[in-house]
Amino acid sequence: MISALLLMQARGRVTAKELAAELEISVATARRDLEALSMAGIPVYPQQGRGGGWSLIGGARTDLSGLTTRESQALFALLGASGKASPEVSSAVRKLVRALPGPFRDDAMAAAAAVRVERAGWGESPAEDPADVQTMRQAIVDRVKVGIDYTDSTGRRSERTISPLGLVNKGDRWYLIGARAGEEPRTFRMDRVASVIATEEPAEWPTDFDLDAHWRRFAERIEARRSLVRATVRLPSRYLWVLRDHFGKYLEVHQQLGDVLEISVAAHTARSIAEQLAGWGATIDVLEPAEVRAELAQIGTELAAAYRA
Repeated sequence: MISALLLMQARGRVTAKELAAELEISVATARRDLEALSMAGIPVYPQQGRGGGWSLIGGARTDLSGLTTRESQALFALLGASGKASPEVSSAVRKLVRALPGPFRDDAMAAAAAVRVERAGWGESPAEDPADVQTMRQAIVDRVKVGIDYTDSTGRRSERTISPLGLVNKGDRWYLIGARAGEEPRTFRMDRVASVIATEEPAEWPTDFDLDAHWRRFAERIEARRSLVRATVRLPSRYLWVLRDHFGKYLEVHQQLGDVLEISVAAHTARSIAEQLAGWGATIDVLEPAEVRAELAQIGTELAAAYRA
């Protein structure tokens, strides 16, 4: 219905057929929506005959017409991020974009495509959103290059000018996807960015860049590194939900043996698996690999030495 109002406002008059085509609904549904707007007190009215259609009475306008460029960008960045997880919201974004005044459309589309949100994190402690995220998002929408002061995972610090291509919010952490001229896009952690300076130099966008596809490849590499070691475990089936809460998708159920389940769990090191399982004591039985069993024995020895008294 908001899209219908915007279309009437932008075009002066729309027919039910035109509205149905724009909003991907049936003509009957379009008529019902227009009639519902009128019954709700919105000043819209139909005009019959050739050249007829639905219009806002007396040139009335909605408050949405007061959206500034910045406001529309912020709105569509939010909607675009939500739409990645919801086909319904994604569809609504497309319809609203088509209903926007022409000058706003490109910026709104860029804002909606610039951000991806994934609610589930990688088990890291929550981090506050960096202040530079808003600056980076605006640079993406404005399609200008940015200068960043970045410290990588090895502690090496560098300054570089890149074209920002997208932002991804994974759990409580933000990631920037950007590229230098002539180089492949790469992923930067925003909490490792000390400063962001937007330039006036136009950004260079790879013709075949796809934010979702790039992030999917990056996430697969991270997931592979985080599950390098897998252990086979037996435990009472009533405790499965607890371990599933700990390991999430890194837990697989293999078979049930009476009241006992045989499962496998994964992490990036044998020590990490052992640390998560040690508190279960003899309630669970780690069958393999030997490295995890050895780490459990070492943890037990350390605890016995520390608390023997």
